[in-house]
Amino acid sequence: MVSGAAQGIGECLVRRLLEQGARVAALDLKQAGLERLAATLDAGERLSLHPLDVADTQAVDQAVAAAEAIHGPIDHLASVAGVLQMGRVVDLEDHEWERALSINAGGPFRLARAVARRMIPRRRGAIVVVSSNAAGTPRMEMGAYAASKAAATQLTRCLGLELAEYGIRCNVVSPGSTDTGMQRGMWADESGRAKVIEGSLASFKAGIPLGKIATPDDVSDAILFLLSPRAGHITLHDLRIDGGATFDLG
Repeated sequence: MVSGAAQGIGECLVRRLLEQGARVAALDLKQAGLERLAATLDAGERLSLHPLDVADTQAVDQAVAAAEAIHGPIDHLASVAGVLQMGRVVDLEDHEWERALSINAGGPFRLARAVARRMIPRRRGAIVVVSSNAAGTPRMEMGAYAASKAAATQLTRCLGLELAEYGIRCNVVSPGSTDTGMQRGMWADESGRAKVIEGSLASFKAGIPLGKIATPDDVSDAILFLLSPRAGHITLHDLRIDGGATFDLG
């Protein structure tokens, strides 16, 4: 099961999973985006589409039940859906703050809760939540986003502790700047990429030591690893995919 599947990292991950022969339940708020994705694939019955808002508990529970009815037990969950909320803290409206928390932290909570309840009796499963390196690094005009991602990170680690006795692993992937629509939407012009890589002393933001921003494949590689048996003894881990931008600070 992959949320945020209609674009960016989520779309890339769906494609990669299908290439490996997996059955995938693709979740996203954008039904048209899901249908566009399906039209570019030849996945047949291995792909099911579930348009929903991850802030809606009933919709999440129904999608999990429907996915298991179609594909069988959900053994892997990648919670990728998220929104970018910009703005200085003193200027944020209540609804902007609440939207960021409800989707970026509440979405992983609702999905993981629904899936984990089914994984526990089976005593197997792997969950990966896509957070952000902003969860551990203060950023100008990103208070709501950073706080919501910090909540998602700690939620996942606590869940991993609670589920360890059942053999269920829970990990976090924390990308930095990644070449997605969300990232490009923050750029004022074509120089945006170079400015991100360079960093900004005025806004207290470090650049990227590797000299490039991540691709969706870079992040998908990390998610696929943590979902796989190759990561069989890894849980409660937060894997940074940011080219060294946060110097691996917690």
